[in-house]
Formats: sequence, C-alpha cells, structure tokens
Amino acid sequence: MTASVDIVIPVLNEEVALPRCVETLSAFIEEHPGREWQITVADNGSTDRTPEVAAELADKGYPIRITRLEKRGRGRALKKAWLESEADIRFYMDVDLSTRLDALLPLVEALESGQYQVATGSRLMKGSEVVDRKLMREITSRVYNLMHRVMFFSPFKDAQCGFKGITREAAEACVPLVKNNNWFFDTELLIIAAKSGYKIKSHPVHWEDDPDTRVNVTSTATEDIKGLLRLRFGGVPKADRQLPTDEP
Repeated sequence: MTASVDIVIPVLNEEVALPRCVETLSAFIEEHPGREWQITVADNGSTDRTPEVAAELADKGYPIRITRLEKRGRGRALKKAWLESEADIRFYMDVDLSTRLDALLPLVEALESGQYQVATGSRLMKGSEVVDRKLMREITSRVYNLMHRVMFFSPFKDAQCGFKGITREAAEACVPLVKNNNWFFDTELLIIAAKSGYKIKSHPVHWEDDPDTRVNVTSTATEDIKGLLRLRFGGVPKADRQLPTDEP
C-alpha cells in the first residue's frame, strides 16, 4: 500500500540553494507518481529572502507547504514540521541535496511495508559512496558513530546523515521526547526510537560533501558528545506504544 509522503527541507538563509532543491525534488516527484507527495520548507529564523523565495516557488505551482519559526535550530524546525504534518510518512533531507535521491524510494518503501517505522540513509554501510569528504569530518564522524554504538548498542551505523524518514505513529510518539533542538536531534531521535522498540531501516547512500557547508565540526561534535552523555547518564525516554503481538 502506498502512502502520503511529506519531505521536509529545513532552511536557514538558503535563498540561493532553495530553488534548485525544490526544482530537483519536484522533478523527482513527477517521475514517481502514485503517491501523494508534498514538500515542506521549514524556515527557522532566516533573515535573507528565503521566506519570499519559498512563497514565490509555491505561487509557481510547486507542491510546497511553508512553516516558519523565528527561533533557530534545525531540530526545532524538524519537530514543528513533522508534528504539524498530516502525511503517513514524514521525511527530511538537507537543502544542499548532498544525498542522491535514488535512496529515497527504498526508504519510503521500507516504511510503507510496515516492517520498519524509522528509515535513515547511511554513509558507513557497504554499498555507500562518499565523495570529497574532508578527512577531519570523516574521522570525527566515524569516532562519534562508534561511541553511540558502544554506549547504546545502537542498531544503526550512521546517526548524522541528513536523510531520514519516520511513520506517523513513530513521529507522534518519539519526536516530542527529543530534547535537543539542533544537530543532535537526529541521534537522539534514533536512540529513542530504537529503545522504544521501533524498527530502523538503514540504506546505503551516495553522498557528496557540500563545500559551502556551515556546519562547525568542533561545536557540533561537542554538542553531540554532551547529548550522548545526557542520555547515557540521564536515561533514554521510551515512547508509550503498543508493540504488535502474535495473538489473534
């Protein structure tokens, strides 16, 4: 059974990158009919023309929903967009489209199957391709992902890839439990979902480093480590859900 899919694009001062992203996603949607697709531009505090550009794209007929927060924080924007959405599947990807879109359908289909409730792209699986990634970012990422796997026995390898999807049920149960409003949002969500019994599908992706990325490796790594320690010593909250049983 096919589902409605909402693809959220969190943006902060992305007036240049947003049109290309929306045009590319819209072309992909047209090539894959049969689902009710929607693109949500989740603006979290842009001070350039990003809001106006989003509105102009919507006026041109692109399937866009726009949501805005004055307070910054990528995680905060995703929480708002995902919890407001009415779609069966809520996805998100970065505006630079560093992850190639050929991984999108396998992840959507995994969630549609009912076998998985969370899906994530992975740059660390066999079959993945990573292009032009700086050595320091690669080392930092691998060390960090080793840490969360050791600390929480995580069933996923790559917590930070900006290419994830979640079902309606899992989103409504897990997202409100996530405390972080920034870059640690991804890891915290995956850990909470796993500890709550939701099944997570990882899929290898082709990922190309964005030379104009604004991610500060040092500050992000510090935030991520603090987040892991908070969950390790403060406890991982579990979603209140009814796990399926084999009983008739």
